[in-house]
Amino acid sequence: MAHVVIIGGGPGGYESALVAAQLGAQVTIVDSDGIGGSAVLTDCVPSKSLIATAELMAELSGARELGLVFEDHQGDAADHVYVDLAQINARVKRLAADQSADIQRTLDAAGVRVLRGRGRLAGAETVIADLADGTSETLAADAVLVATGAAPRTMPTAEPDGERILTWEQVYDLEERPSRLIVVGSGVTGAEFASAYLHLGVEVVLVSSRERVLPGEDVDAAEVLEEVLRRGGMSVMDRSRMESVQRVADGVVVTLTDGRTVTGSHCLLAVGSVPNTRGIGLEEAGVRLDAGGFVQVDRVSRTSARGVYAAGDCTGVNMLASVAAMQGRIAMWHFLGDAVAPLDLRKVSANVFTTPEIATVGWSARALAEAEMAVETVLLPLAGNARAKMQGVRDGFVKLFARPGTGIIVGGVVVAPRASELIHPISIAVAQSLTVDDLAQAFTVYPSLSGSIAEAARRLHQRPQ
Repeated sequence: MAHVVIIGGGPGGYESALVAAQLGAQVTIVDSDGIGGSAVLTDCVPSKSLIATAELMAELSGARELGLVFEDHQGDAADHVYVDLAQINARVKRLAADQSADIQRTLDAAGVRVLRGRGRLAGAETVIADLADGTSETLAADAVLVATGAAPRTMPTAEPDGERILTWEQVYDLEERPSRLIVVGSGVTGAEFASAYLHLGVEVVLVSSRERVLPGEDVDAAEVLEEVLRRGGMSVMDRSRMESVQRVADGVVVTLTDGRTVTGSHCLLAVGSVPNTRGIGLEEAGVRLDAGGFVQVDRVSRTSARGVYAAGDCTGVNMLASVAAMQGRIAMWHFLGDAVAPLDLRKVSANVFTTPEIATVGWSARALAEAEMAVETVLLPLAGNARAKMQGVRDGFVKLFARPGTGIIVGGVVVAPRASELIHPISIAVAQSLTVDDLAQAFTVYPSLSGSIAEAARRLHQRPQ
């Protein structure tokens, strides 16, 4: 029986463990942070739980337009909904712990052994587990999967203190709402938290070193989001680079490289991630790292060391929980001789959990332009959708990219409430090389937001010559 040792219990680790166990391997996970990793305990699950409350607050802001009037206990009109951040954060932590426990039970049922401690390589076929009780255990492995994840990037001039200067892992200890939150970084993490706290009633300043919010996302989508954020009262400081963050008596001062300063009650740092790959024996075992410290892998998750695989954020490959899980599964399918298809990033769907959400799949407009690939494009605003009007939705659109002649759909963008759900039919179309006619001719419910996906596809129909 093959013995697989997995270092790290996040999505890349626990999903690979389940596949390996299913295929008959003996599996041991060495985990130091808690089953589920940052995705479950400090990142995806907590942040999206916080965002769920923010989304509800955003919907309530339009309640009067939909005919809802709130009253207090005396029958007087009440326009204010109170946000109890301590209660929100307590729920967030509880949900994260419950999800971690659920995964642990699944691993137990599959016969996966979990060791609490820090794993490190002693060659390509041996893992030493330095356990939480102070002892250590040496594990002989037929294959090793490294799934150690990544941590928030910090800077010497902006050291988090967990109270006023925070990383995205530390915000859930806040007991009171910040009076003025400065978010440094306008990528996905920064945009999501800025949007969430704005809708929780916090004054937010977003410091962006680039020319717009979400510089790596679809330009049309980013412009819609930035317009929504500014309209909601957020101050967006574009082309502004943070030099330092200092704590003062009643808050924080963010100094920019051009000498300007921004004051607030709290600062949230969202300036990227660094891989957890140092000091665990990777390079000594022959595992090649890139200049940023990320593990270099091929499309079936192999590293440069025979028998050593890697998955998840420690590889820097499209840092999504879904990609980490797929990398881990692919690694085990490959090692244990099951049918396997290499990772295809052109089929990955992703979502930015702002309000509105931004979902994407397949080729982006930027990638298409760089590849000089000819496509037909349609952008259909949601403002004309009947269901959107009923729900008071004004912002958002559906965009499709299709190959001329064949009509094969190669990519798409949805900006809408619950775009993460709406992107799925486009994901199927991209994964299965469906045409715009295939998508258009499938029935949709009327009225529905998904009807705009079919309508966008119809607009790309080409009559046979």
